Amino acid sequence: MNEIWSKYIQGIKTLYSSRKLRFDDMFSEQYKSFFGFDENKPIKILEVGCGPGALAEALHRWYPLAEITAIDRDSNFICYAKENVHGVNFLEGDATSLPFDDNSFDVTISNTVSEHIEPTKFYGEQRRVLKPNGVCIVLSSRKGINISPKCFTYNKFEQEFRNKVNQFDNTLNDYSVCKYPMSEAELPLAMQKYGFDYVSTGYATVDLTPDAPKYKAEMAHDMINSIRYCSLESIESVLNTMPEHFTEDEVSKMKQIVNERFDSRIADYDAGKKYWETNLSIIMMIRGTKI
Repeated sequence: MNEIWSKYIQGIKTLYSSRKLRFDDMFSEQYKSFFGFDENKPIKILEVGCGPGALAEALHRWYPLAEITAIDRDSNFICYAKENVHGVNFLEGDATSLPFDDNSFDVTISNTVSEHIEPTKFYGEQRRVLKPNGVCIVLSSRKGINISPKCFTYNKFEQEFRNKVNQFDNTLNDYSVCKYPMSEAELPLAMQKYGFDYVSTGYATVDLTPDAPKYKAEMAHDMINSIRYCSLESIESVLNTMPEHFTEDEVSKMKQIVNERFDSRIADYDAGKKYWETNLSIIMMIRGTKI
């Protein structure tokens, strides 16, 4: 059983809630116009590194005739996806050794995975399992805009807790997170280098600003709570990553503070008080064809 990512790096709610927003149907045309798939064609799609299943779930909505398989090596993610996402075949699997025959899929797709895997294996395995004229799509998060509401100011206890986390946290190095980053120019060059033709790029922008009137209250709440889940799970993770430096009481107190703060933010939203915090995500899309 592999639980490294969900236990030490990003929790289930963090990934699922943020990706569910990022792949909401409100933003679907940006992705679908770039993907260029025929919605009326029964294609076979493989998602590599699916996490808890939010992108695969969106693909199932957008391409109802497609047969979608999604893999991740984290057991907790796959267990969650199987229980909560329908219409997708979820499997535990390693992106560097895909458990599929050659020429099995029409499309491979990944979201924020390429930066964690040695590119020869990452692209080589996807090219192997793609059929001739199959399409590889890589989604990569780029630097966006993140502004917290002014009501979110740390008290002394929080600041000391976070300072201690920054002092002792070595998780990213321990687990080789983002070991293979590439710039916006390097990503398409890598796809071309590792065997794909007709490489093209595009960008999707996802504006998550809860106070914007274009969003209904339910989605605005989801935006606020997505940040809540990220905060809570990052706090909980210190008991796994640096247990010698934190007590359960400290973690419990931090979680209480965070929950009270987010409850207050939602109450302010419901009362019509605006802070105009925002999380603007920029997703680079790279598309190549196996010839």
